[in-house]
Amino acid sequence: MGQLLAIACGGALGALGRFGLQQWVHSLYVGRFPLAIFLTNTIGSLCLGLLYVLITERGMLPEAWRPFLMVGLLGAFTTFSTFSFDSLRLIEQGYWLMALSNIFANILFGLVGVYMGMSLGRWL
Repeated sequence: MGQLLAIACGGALGALGRFGLQQWVHSLYVGRFPLAIFLTNTIGSLCLGLLYVLITERGMLPEAWRPFLMVGLLGAFTTFSTFSFDSLRLIEQGYWLMALSNIFANILFGLVGVYMGMSLGRWL
């Protein structure tokens, strides 16, 4: 039961963090490219890689924090469904190149973010 509560609390904070970041980005950027979700997924990927190393490989954070941070917080902060929706919406509106750029950028930067986070964690 404690693990479920940790995931739920982390999820609530992650969702609020994503909402806050989206609101902030939308106040600064008014373009068609879904920048807020791109940034959210990139930041979340970097943090996930870092936390994986700090918890699993280095033991610098207790394993008990994994459900809260990695499953709850970052699981709710990043969002594949919104990324997919934004990409399909761009395709439906005829912005094929922008949709493909969004798909490519999210996947590439997600992988780079996880790699950088893991590298940073291993460097610490």
